[in-house]
Amino acid sequence: MIPGMEPMPLPLEGVTVVAVEQAVAAPFATRQLADLGARVIKVERIDGGDFARGYDTAAGGLASHFVWCNRGKESIALDLKDPRGLDVVRRLVADADVFVQNLARGAAARLGLDAATLCAAHPRLVAVDISGYGASGPYADKRAYDMLVQCEAGLVSVTGTPQRPVKAGIPVADIAAGMYAFSGALAALVRRGTTGRGGPVEVSMLDAVVEWMGHPLHHTMHGGTPPARTGLAHAVIAPYDVYPTADGGQVLLAVQNDREWRRLAEQVLGRPELGTAPDFATNAERVVNRERTDALVGAVLGGLATDEAVLRLERAGVACAHLRNVQEVAEHPQLAARERWREVGSPVGPLRALLPPITLPGGGEARMGDVPALGEHTEALLRAVGMADQEIAALRRDGVAS
Repeated sequence: MIPGMEPMPLPLEGVTVVAVEQAVAAPFATRQLADLGARVIKVERIDGGDFARGYDTAAGGLASHFVWCNRGKESIALDLKDPRGLDVVRRLVADADVFVQNLARGAAARLGLDAATLCAAHPRLVAVDISGYGASGPYADKRAYDMLVQCEAGLVSVTGTPQRPVKAGIPVADIAAGMYAFSGALAALVRRGTTGRGGPVEVSMLDAVVEWMGHPLHHTMHGGTPPARTGLAHAVIAPYDVYPTADGGQVLLAVQNDREWRRLAEQVLGRPELGTAPDFATNAERVVNRERTDALVGAVLGGLATDEAVLRLERAGVACAHLRNVQEVAEHPQLAARERWREVGSPVGPLRALLPPITLPGGGEARMGDVPALGEHTEALLRAVGMADQEIAALRRDGVAS
C-alpha cells in the first residue's frame, strides 16, 4: 500500500471469464486473469475433467501442472456433446466478458463456441482462440504439443550443446501462447472500453515462440549465420560460462566488456597482467582463446567455496549467479526476503504458491484463490443460469453434469 493513497480494487474485479480449456496454454492465461480479480469459470469434461489433472500426483496427490495453472477458478463439469450441456455454456457466455478456448482444431466451431460465432451473437464479448499453428495454412490441423512446437519454431536448434540440441525444461510454447492470450484479452478489454465492442483474439503457439526467437532469427536472416549451440557459454562473449567450485557448487559469470575483464583479472584471478595481455585484453581475443580463458577462470574459482566465489565476483563488479537446482529456487533467499510465497487452498489442503509477477502497489494483493475440485461449483453455477432442482437432478442423472 502507498501511504496516503486510497486502496484500489484489483483491475479485473467485475470481469467474468468462461473458459473451455485444457492442458497449459489457456489455463495459464486465465489464471493470470483470475489473479488480477476476474471471476473465471472453468468448463471441464465430466469424465476426468481437464486432462492435466492426470499428469502426475506430485502436489500432495494433485497434478503439479494443474495446481500451477488453475487456482482461483470455479469448476463446472459438463458433457458438451449433449445439447443440454452446451446450452449451459451458452448461458454462461451470455453473461461473460471474456471467453477462452484451446480445444482441438475445429472442435470449438462444431460446438458453436468459436470466436467468430460468439462475437456475432455477443458484440461486447472478447473471445480468445488459442491454437497450435493458427486457423489456416498447411499446419492448421497438425497436432501441437509443446515440444513439437519448440522444434518447429527453431528453439531447440539454438538450445543445448554443440553435440546435442535439447528442448527447454519448461513448456515454453504453452507459456508463450498463454501470456499472449492474457495480454491480448486485456488489450481487447481496453478497446471495448472505448468502442463498446469486444471481438476475437487469435493466438498460436508457433507465432508466440517464433516471436521469442527474435535475436537468433534476425541474426540468421540478416547476417546469414545461425547462432551456435553453446550450452551455458555464450557464442561471442568470453568468459561467459558456468564454473565448478570447491564445495561442489557451480557459479555462472558473465564478463560483458573489457573493463570487467580487467577487474576480474586483478581482483578475482589475482593476475592483473592478464587485463592487458595481447591474448586476453579484448573480448575478440578471449573468444579466440576461449579454452585458455576458461582454464584461467576455472582454476581460481575451483579453489573457492561457492559463496566465497560469488562474494569475490560481486565485490569486483562482475555479473554472476548461483546455478541453482529447483529445490534451491524454492528456498531462494530473495524470494523469502520479499515475502513472495503464499498458501492456496485445494482439495488436499493448503499448498505453497508464488505470488504472480505483476505487482500493483496501491491496491489489493493478487487474488490467489483455491485450486478447485472437478465439478466443485457445478450446482451453484447451474442454479446461477436459472436451472431448477428437477433440471439439475436430470442433468446429473443423465451424466450431462457432475
